Amino acid sequence: MNWTETLGTSWAAVRSHGLRSLLTVLGILIGIAAVIMTVGLGLGTQKDVSEQISSLGSNLLIVSPGSSTDSSGVRGGFGTGSTLTAADAAALASTVNAPDVAGVAAEKTTSLSLEANDTNWTTSVTGTTQSWLDVRSRELSAGSFITEDDELSSAAVTVLGSETATELFGTTNVVGQSVTIDGRTFEIVGVLASAGSDSSSNLDDIAIVPLSTAANQLIGGTDSSSVSTIYVKAASDTQLAAAYQEVESVLLNLHAITDADSADFTISSQNALVDTATSIYQTLTVLLTGIAGLSLLVGGIGVMNIMLVSVTERTREIGLRKALGAPPWAIRRQFLAEAAILGLTGGVLGALLGIGAALVLPGVIGSSIVISPAAVGVSIGVAIAIGLVFGVYPATRAARLAPIDALRSE
Repeated sequence: MNWTETLGTSWAAVRSHGLRSLLTVLGILIGIAAVIMTVGLGLGTQKDVSEQISSLGSNLLIVSPGSSTDSSGVRGGFGTGSTLTAADAAALASTVNAPDVAGVAAEKTTSLSLEANDTNWTTSVTGTTQSWLDVRSRELSAGSFITEDDELSSAAVTVLGSETATELFGTTNVVGQSVTIDGRTFEIVGVLASAGSDSSSNLDDIAIVPLSTAANQLIGGTDSSSVSTIYVKAASDTQLAAAYQEVESVLLNLHAITDADSADFTISSQNALVDTATSIYQTLTVLLTGIAGLSLLVGGIGVMNIMLVSVTERTREIGLRKALGAPPWAIRRQFLAEAAILGLTGGVLGALLGIGAALVLPGVIGSSIVISPAAVGVSIGVAIAIGLVFGVYPATRAARLAPIDALRSE
């Protein structure tokens, strides 16, 4: 019996017990679909997180102040202190001090209530300079951004995020209108284009004011020159490491710190955040894929069970074929072919189900699902392998039946 005859006979045997074969295939089908969906969801989540983090700029460095200590001696975490100043930002913007730095934007941020037309909305009010727009890779949808003259005169002007404008006015067409921030009237000179969210905040829910205005009129504090964050834009992705070293060196010198381990500031990069998030989701993907893989094991056991039943039901057929001269390897090959067909069918149907779900579900769950060709191919291969591995014992058992015993069985 050649391979064509073997496959034809095996396919006929599978079709002769359609319902039983379908139930066997179902276990493998669900397992394959689950694996493809799990891998796709993991890759999609990594993609979403990477895009959200990278929306701040792939060549961006974020400098945060050190910790604070209250009157009772309790220390806060990094970012709670007032160790960074506008002078630090100015020093970093110097091409002499940091030649690999293309732009610097200091921020002084707090949460305040905004009012307009009897509507109030609490949002993040950020004082910054005109370089913020370029450094943070943001764009305007209307109007203009704050200028150097606004900064010098501590002008009462603001640029709203698209969501903030919508919450206050019901529209983003608000340039020229006024809004009250902490009891002071500000003219709206621009509206930011939508940017979504990053790893920690809604980028569209924000009000931008000049840094001097924030320091002198809104936020104040014991040190009006202090800033909450300094964003540093490297000249290019390849110069990010050099810019990091320059920023660290300049700030250590300005703060008279000789040991970098004792620095009163921290520097983080977008790449580091992306790498950390990717590592976490890769681990979760592996764990979830392992759990989904258990269903493949269950499917394989189902294949073995059905093949053993098939061997038992066809004992007389096996005996007759062996009596007519069929060698053991021919019997073994036929049953292995049947098991492989079950595995292949389950793999293909499972792959189609997984791909279909990956195309439909993102609109339902609001998260991307990336279809991995490698995962699809490997899954189908694993399905066939499962059919063969779990079909070896039943096939071997069939091949070892003695013709006389097989013919005698009822």
